[in-house]
Amino acid sequence: MKKTIAEKILGNHSNKDCFANDFVIANIDFMFSHDGNRPQAFEMFYKMGGKKVFDKNKVIHIIDHHPSSPNDNHANLQKKIREFAREQGLMLYDNGDGVCHSLNPQEGYIVPGDLVIGSDSHTTTYGALNIFSTGVGVSDLAAAMISGKLWFKVPESIKFIIEGSLQNGVSSKDIILFILKKIGVKGALYKSIEFTGSTIHEISIDARLTISNMAVEAGAKTGLMEFDDKLDLWFRNRAKKDYKNPIFPDKEANYLEIIRINAPDISPQIAYPHQVDNVKSIEDVNEIKISKAIVGTCTNGRLEDLRIVANILEGKKVNPEVQMFVTPTTREIYKDAIQEGIIETLINSGVVIGIPGCSGCTGSSFCGVPADDENVISAANRNFKGRLGNPKANIFLASPATVAASAINGKITDCRKYF
Repeated sequence: MKKTIAEKILGNHSNKDCFANDFVIANIDFMFSHDGNRPQAFEMFYKMGGKKVFDKNKVIHIIDHHPSSPNDNHANLQKKIREFAREQGLMLYDNGDGVCHSLNPQEGYIVPGDLVIGSDSHTTTYGALNIFSTGVGVSDLAAAMISGKLWFKVPESIKFIIEGSLQNGVSSKDIILFILKKIGVKGALYKSIEFTGSTIHEISIDARLTISNMAVEAGAKTGLMEFDDKLDLWFRNRAKKDYKNPIFPDKEANYLEIIRINAPDISPQIAYPHQVDNVKSIEDVNEIKISKAIVGTCTNGRLEDLRIVANILEGKKVNPEVQMFVTPTTREIYKDAIQEGIIETLINSGVVIGIPGCSGCTGSSFCGVPADDENVISAANRNFKGRLGNPKANIFLASPATVAASAINGKITDCRKYF
């Protein structure tokens, strides 16, 4: 019987010939925790009787959700995370180093064919790298830190075949918002999504990461993509271990559903409050004034995103009635953006630059918190009530290009006129 990518990776890591709906106990290649969890994974680790992590080279901790230690509670929590990392001899990324979902790929800890877990729902991001990656609760993570293993129900798979070239000004963010509009927030509940087709192979790795990042917004367990030459080149100078076994689906693999999308038909997409699948094409958007514009987060704060925003803002000013925040997702991306002149362009346009981390996403980072009744346009991944720290505000989701165009005009704007 032929297999999907998810079936193959979970089978490889459990030494079991498994298929959808089977249960397996699998060996984990890499796992991480961050400071946004309550309780913390290390607290559960001790409650479970943990003494030493199973392999200090396969567990890291990252301080990213509160990158500026905004108060004494967060400062004390971060202190405990540092103490645990030192005690266990773990790699720790601290304030300002960046967002977990940009750091982990950037630093080369994870490679095609791996099985990865993290205490964050958007761990699905690494599916773009041909990795089965998924978010877990802190108790599951703690158990895995002790044993190096975790149980999984092998998910059924849905395949999206996306063909053709995108319009100028349309990006991978628009693709995933379009998909969410099509299938809804429960359309792939506990399923593996495989994204394939000429469009996926054509776009950059940065762009692919955005799509897999938001697969979880459809309820997906993971959002996988195939290995190709572009991904191989991306990994060559960053992988810290060999990747000899990239995973491809079998041609006759069993899919729950196969959905085809014609990429040229996609225009810029806007997710309305307060659901990620409450999506409209820009042609159907009435005039909506905005007060804040945000680019960054684990979804769209990579170098390619910052370049797009800087190209649109070059020689222009953010509307005087709008506050715009841009946050590079890692320290390395921040440095590259400085060297390319991107940061100078943004500052000259009136943008506020955030600390690398989860600024402008959770609200608890205290970056871009809106006032009552304010409209925010954001390149983040969620627009739930209170997501930015104020349940009385409205969050609209869009691509970095749409956010930048809207910041200039003071209202939600079709970005295509800037391309």
